[in-house]
Amino acid sequence: MSQVEWKLLHPRMTMEHLGFIPAWLRDDNPKSAKQQLHEGYPFGGFQPFQGFRLLENNALVYPGDPPQQPLAEASLRDELIVFYPSSWVAVIQKDRSFEVARFD
Repeated sequence: MSQVEWKLLHPRMTMEHLGFIPAWLRDDNPKSAKQQLHEGYPFGGFQPFQGFRLLENNALVYPGDPPQQPLAEASLRDELIVFYPSSWVAVIQKDRSFEVARFD
């Protein structure tokens, strides 16, 4: 079994900030990133939150809030998993469709 490889995007970001998230994602598991996150998170699984927009640079925007810049990212086959401040996580598909959930 092998975990996906994370790329830290902010100079103050560490793997510890990601908590258990890296342990839930395995590239040898055929399930999608969303399914793996859902199964790994014991407090309700992956619960999509509506209202976000995804910018071209993968920043997340929620109405009334400043853009949230990515802190870390990992690829799982054709999916991009992006970690943001406040433990928001986006799973972005190749066609740029995405879902966002919080893992705190």
